[in-house]
Amino acid sequence: MKLTGVLGHAPNSRVRRTATRLCSLQSWKRRLPVTIWLPKYTFEFLLRDIIAGITVGLTSIPQGIAYAMVAGLPPQVGLYSSIFPGLVYSIFGSCKDVTVGPTAILSALLAKYVAKSADFAYLASFLSGCIIMLLGILQLGFLLDFISKPVICGFTTAAALQISASQLRSLFRIAGSSGGTFIDAIINFFTHITTIHLWDSVLGISTIIALILLKRAVIPVSETSSICRTQLAKSWQYVVRARNALVVFVCAIVAFILKTKGLTPFALTGTIQGGLPNFSPPPFSTEVLNKTLDFEDMLTVYGPEGLVMPLVAILESIAIAKAFAGATSVDGTQEMIAIGACNIVSSFAQSMPATGSFTRTAINHASGVTTPAGSFFKACLVLLAVTLLADAFYFIPRATLAGIIMVAMFSIIELTIVKRLWRNSKIELVVYALTVVMGACVGLEYGILVGVCADILRALAHTARPNIHTSMFKRPPAILRMSSDQRVGGLSTLRSPRCGLHFRTRLLQRPAVLRQIWPAHCHFSWLILRAMSVTLILSRITSFVILSARETTSITRSIARFATLN
Repeated sequence: MKLTGVLGHAPNSRVRRTATRLCSLQSWKRRLPVTIWLPKYTFEFLLRDIIAGITVGLTSIPQGIAYAMVAGLPPQVGLYSSIFPGLVYSIFGSCKDVTVGPTAILSALLAKYVAKSADFAYLASFLSGCIIMLLGILQLGFLLDFISKPVICGFTTAAALQISASQLRSLFRIAGSSGGTFIDAIINFFTHITTIHLWDSVLGISTIIALILLKRAVIPVSETSSICRTQLAKSWQYVVRARNALVVFVCAIVAFILKTKGLTPFALTGTIQGGLPNFSPPPFSTEVLNKTLDFEDMLTVYGPEGLVMPLVAILESIAIAKAFAGATSVDGTQEMIAIGACNIVSSFAQSMPATGSFTRTAINHASGVTTPAGSFFKACLVLLAVTLLADAFYFIPRATLAGIIMVAMFSIIELTIVKRLWRNSKIELVVYALTVVMGACVGLEYGILVGVCADILRALAHTARPNIHTSMFKRPPAILRMSSDQRVGGLSTLRSPRCGLHFRTRLLQRPAVLRQIWPAHCHFSWLILRAMSVTLILSRITSFVILSARETTSITRSIARFATLN
């Protein structure tokens, strides 16, 4: 049998080619996308980006305040986290639709560290940015592909449940604590259910109803509709997209009027520090309970669970970018560099970790944004608000912010996957359910960790028990190349694994292979393994099969020759 091989390129030429690619002008332009789209920028693009930026900014203001409160941070921190990442992303971002800022999931992950000191939030932003950028520079984004869809959906569902439950305290203005897991929040709610405040409850529930109705309200138009009705429908779309800001504005006006009459039926946001933050390096030491913690102590507080924050930030941003990219390919490496840069820069401005937001990205996309400059205009609007309107934010009711967060969480719970997994893969449904239960009951970081481990075990179990198709021949197939003077007699068999045979799982796979390849009653002269789905080099394939053959004495006597087809 003639064996042929393909030699790879020499290491020196490979290094030279890589260096040339990295140092080329086109490569540097890819790392600074602003240099690609800015020279082609037009006045029409400017108008559309300004409209999109204003629309998204009106949503970013209430959500930024709300997510800062979820993390236990001062409200202005959420606004800072919308400003500086937006400015940086407009330079390094490669996806026009993505809007970077604080998100509910990152806020929930951050809350337990902020309970000790707000400095943990600013340092988490810096460390997350460094980790994400390093992964991007090393082009390790492919590692995220190993986190399956059921794990991601299970994690986001658990996060939505936990965040929604944590807002019950503000929505109904009950006593007790809103921290901890989903179970803790539910227990706290029923323990203090007698302390519910009527008017906060009415306002919070009214906020939820108003947001849902505004989202579904449309003005129907057809080809026969008048121009006036068509324009009215288009204008109404912008009202719908700015519904969060509209509801906050109305509720704040009501609270202000009642305050002037000496009435305060609602719990209000309170004083928000206006102006720009104090620019300084992120804190590498802090004080907790009159005890000074250095950088090493702070890393100990984060623990291994702290790595979940940059992981979630990458997953959220790249998943959102792919969802809105359409036919355009997403440069995962550049997105990781951009998100890393956003967090590193914003950590010098008292900001919490930021990543792509699904809600605000959807609004940005629907508003017709044309370039990442939309993020720049969004950041400018939030900057104007925090410097000029900080005093007005005092009157925003906490129940309104809680209602906004809960409605946002409803949109990220994906229940359709349960039906799909039940129909197609019940074992993956178990992985999904395990991620949800662990995330909601124990903690989000443990939920994603257990989900990933369970998914790896599922994949290994499937690989360790391959389904092998068998074909028997009087002579080896013609595809097997042999010299003209070679004569073959006896029975041959062709085996085709329908899943990969992996070298690292060979000890688990051998029993399955032995059961299916070498039945006790079968004697043959040739074994031909169709290696199209075998992920081993030839020597390891041969070693794998022959070592397996030696485990059965009858096989050792019957097997005469072995060949692989690839």
